[in-house]
Amino acid sequence: MGNPEPPDDPRESEDDRRRTNLIMLAVAVFVVIAGVWLVNTMVDMRKRQECVESGRHNCNPIETR
Repeated sequence: MGNPEPPDDPRESEDDRRRTNLIMLAVAVFVVIAGVWLVNTMVDMRKRQECVESGRHNCNPIETR
């Protein structure tokens, strides 16, 4: 159990790290976007549920163009 051998080509190791960092950044951005979408969906559902619970009949949002 000695020290691990350094990579043969230090540039290759740098490229691997850069690629890994970009993949991790993309995953983090995806998680943030999915989280924002999920929170917005939950807020909309809560508003609709509160509308229905208050006894209203027309709680669906009206889309305008």
